[in-house]
Amino acid sequence: MSGARLELDRLGKRFRGLRAVHEVSFAVPAGAIHALIGPNGAGKTTIFNMIAGVLAPDAGAVRLDSRTISGLRPDHVCDAGVGRTFQLVKPFKGLSVLENVTVGALHRHRELAGARDAAARLLDRLGLHDRRHQLAESLTLPDRKRLEVARALATEPKLLLLDEVMAGLRPTEVDVMVAFLRELNARTGLTILLIEHVMRAVMALAAEVVVVSSGEKIAEGTPQEITRHRAVLDVYLGEPEAS
Repeated sequence: MSGARLELDRLGKRFRGLRAVHEVSFAVPAGAIHALIGPNGAGKTTIFNMIAGVLAPDAGAVRLDSRTISGLRPDHVCDAGVGRTFQLVKPFKGLSVLENVTVGALHRHRELAGARDAAARLLDRLGLHDRRHQLAESLTLPDRKRLEVARALATEPKLLLLDEVMAGLRPTEVDVMVAFLRELNARTGLTILLIEHVMRAVMALAAEVVVVSSGEKIAEGTPQEITRHRAVLDVYLGEPEAS
């Protein structure tokens, strides 16, 4: 598809005969923010893992800028320009906040001084500069979430996969993260695909939303269209309360 940064073409995955993902296709244009939503167990993280190289698809293909990356090792997918966060935030224990981000920055900066400077700039933008020398495992949940985003951005991706980075955050903290991601996208043109259950974030960020259930895509459209989609209401969002 012309202009697509990311393309999923009839992607499929089975685990011991259990169909986890079945013929899922969608595209994310360069510079866009899209969301992938669905109930727990719908296959969202499996899709992310196939994009990022953690899992090889059993069928279909993943393409980045028209280049097939499905089946590549995770480090080669990262080389190609894909960065990702993880749903369970696990910073490197025993390392400071700055050292955690520097590890990611070393992927593009071969000199330690350059990697450290790049990491420090990211921490400043994410409001973690004052905590840069603190042990990463001692951070609060909101700060660990921001650190996770900083570690992914340190690899200097052109496609950023965000796996529930706003789960567990208070509404004001969600608003701060939304504002940061919106500004980042506007300033750099970074393409973002996010898995998110916090619908206020999805509505504020995503130009398009893909909905999966039981491993299959059941809907795709703008956030406003998705909130009115019959199948989505049935399996995920639920019926609105009667007035």
